[in-house]
Amino acid sequence: MDSKAKLSAISNLVFELTITNSMTPDLDALLERLFELLKHQHDLQLEPRGAILLQNPRGRYFQVAQCGMEPAWNTRMHWDSPVFSDPVVARHCQIEDIVLTGLSGERHASVPARMVLLPLHIEGQGIGYTVMFVPPGCEMSAIHMEFMNDLALALSGLVQRALTNETLCIRELELEDARSDALRSLWVASGYRDNGTGWHVMRMSNFAQAIAKAMGLSEAQRELLYIAAPMHDVGKIGIEDAVLRKPGKLTPEEYEVMKTHTDIGVTILNGKDALIAAARDIAGSHHECWDGSGYPRGLKGEQIPLLARICTVADVFDALTSTRPYKQPWSVEAAHDWIMAESGKHFDPAAVRAFDEAMPEILRIRELYRDDIINPKQVLSLPPIKHRENAWIPWDDDLSVGIGVIDEHHRYLFDLLNDLHAVVVNKRGARQVARLIKALDAYAKIHFRAEEQMMAHYGFEGIDRQLNQHHAFEEKISEFYEELHANPMVAQFDVLAYLRNWLVGHIRVEDAQLVALTRA
Repeated sequence: MDSKAKLSAISNLVFELTITNSMTPDLDALLERLFELLKHQHDLQLEPRGAILLQNPRGRYFQVAQCGMEPAWNTRMHWDSPVFSDPVVARHCQIEDIVLTGLSGERHASVPARMVLLPLHIEGQGIGYTVMFVPPGCEMSAIHMEFMNDLALALSGLVQRALTNETLCIRELELEDARSDALRSLWVASGYRDNGTGWHVMRMSNFAQAIAKAMGLSEAQRELLYIAAPMHDVGKIGIEDAVLRKPGKLTPEEYEVMKTHTDIGVTILNGKDALIAAARDIAGSHHECWDGSGYPRGLKGEQIPLLARICTVADVFDALTSTRPYKQPWSVEAAHDWIMAESGKHFDPAAVRAFDEAMPEILRIRELYRDDIINPKQVLSLPPIKHRENAWIPWDDDLSVGIGVIDEHHRYLFDLLNDLHAVVVNKRGARQVARLIKALDAYAKIHFRAEEQMMAHYGFEGIDRQLNQHHAFEEKISEFYEELHANPMVAQFDVLAYLRNWLVGHIRVEDAQLVALTRA
């Protein structure tokens, strides 16, 4: 390769790679195209395998893309080289020998290799390397190294574009979350007026999700439902305290006043935005009945918005099975049988069938979002839930801490972590990663507070240590969420590694000691 040939080759490469990068931000696809093009450059002696390694803010390198190699989540391989211990990224390409450990799946197996490191820089700041392998003992001429330096510069720009696209997706999510937060503020405000609605709203929203999933609603519809469902009773913020907080049964006149919360909710949720419209439909129609006997407008059948029909079933089931100042809770069996009997009358038959199908998940949700303090000696008898096959981190009964409710909390955290892994593996983008990190953080806080309440109530000696670890975890997750903005591709791998190690380790070492509460 002479200078003219080098210039022509790098120009063609940049052109082809730019086209690939404009079609997809997938760095795996970028590497595949790169190696497909480079195989025609026979004098470079490149092997058909390589990877992109990017740094996190603490200088640790993560394999975020690969070609001809196992992805990071399928291998125990470690990049054992001084280069990857140095947080300073080189300015120019270099050839290094490396020992790759864990390639065969055995932790201590090692294979020597030679690699060409193409440094990646954005605005003068080193962010990582593109790694290409060459045969042992291979040396490159000066012209070849110039070619590689030019290629490194081009790849830096393409990686920057991919990072920018992912960061923009996160910004879009944050704009949507800002609207969601505004709605949540209304829910919180109404909660201060109506005693005991907090856990009801969380259970009801998750019941609705389970029903919607069983009905086959799309992910986008279920997401809209999950955000809008908590607004179903927002109109109660306009009901006078004498009625809203009355400890006994309402008089007919008071009941008519209470019914106006649906119209008040519609008035509050005024707007054309899809999220506001969904919340308005739910707030205004969740007391309508399939047979037309409901209020406020006496809508019938499919005149009632679908999301409202789902929320009606979820809302009534939780109300029936919860303690209220004016009534004792129904048994789960009695509430289930009544809802089934009201199919086609009070409730949409399709929503009732989905409710029945989703009962195992609904019963699990009741335990995850409890009003009362966890009893360490309670024995759960939940119906079996179909767990995913080939989970990244499968639940192992050896992880049981001997407290049924806490074990169920842990299983749910495993489910969320496996959901996050699936999003990363299937390359669904930083937007979905960010959404799942927020969901995992939100539920971890619910779990921690419930666990802490139990420990305080029963006098667990290790509570201070648990409190410190819980707070440290919450700070770390918040830190990862912020890092998604700076380098979303690294943060998603970083958070996966952290969560797997922290969650399993915390359960085995710290939470295992909670079994002492069952013997008290």
